[in-house]
Amino acid sequence: MNYQVSRNGQIYGPYTLEDLRRYVASGNVLPTDMAKSEEMSEWLPVAQILGAPAAYAPAEAYATPAAYPAPSGTTYPNPPNLNWGLELLLGFFTCTLFVVAWNLVIASWVNRVQPNSKALIYYIIATVLVLANLGSSWTVLIAIGHHHAYHRNILGTLISIAAWVMRLIARFTLRENLEQHFNGPEPLGLRLSAVMTFFFGGIYFQYKLNEINQIKQSLMYRNAAR
Repeated sequence: MNYQVSRNGQIYGPYTLEDLRRYVASGNVLPTDMAKSEEMSEWLPVAQILGAPAAYAPAEAYATPAAYPAPSGTTYPNPPNLNWGLELLLGFFTCTLFVVAWNLVIASWVNRVQPNSKALIYYIIATVLVLANLGSSWTVLIAIGHHHAYHRNILGTLISIAAWVMRLIARFTLRENLEQHFNGPEPLGLRLSAVMTFFFGGIYFQYKLNEINQIKQSLMYRNAAR
């Protein structure tokens, strides 16, 4: 059974019962928040739904993790909303350079909502390495075009490997940051596949961020209609 959680007029979820227990334990959902499933006729406190109110401390005892701003009354900027298909198309026509640049845009946004994030730093390092590797590749093509023998040196190979490794570190750091934010300060229940993150990185993230923006827009319209 899934539940939606209501706080200050905002509706979040749906969450499973296990999700609710975990979020109450972490302080991201308060025992005094109201929750309701499709089968329930009225909203009830989360503590009452969990069935053991005595097992949870009063709301004042719960503190938001230091890495996050307090959720109450906080308005977070919406994620970048470029259509993921357009990102893929522009990446194709620019030999992935647009995707590399757009990763920096996403990481910059994450840095605004989660200042302790290191994803932007990792993406900057990865971008520098990608550009260095691209310069090395152009040197090879120019040499071939002039019918000169050219053998890629060990440094070029190491830069290529370092660029790939740093991109993976940046991707999985960003994945962790996104899940932390959208299961913490903005509890929208985001789950990101490790396999999709490995193979598709920023394009996959943008696809999920488009979904997040649609959810936030629906919530805004729903609250405005009340």
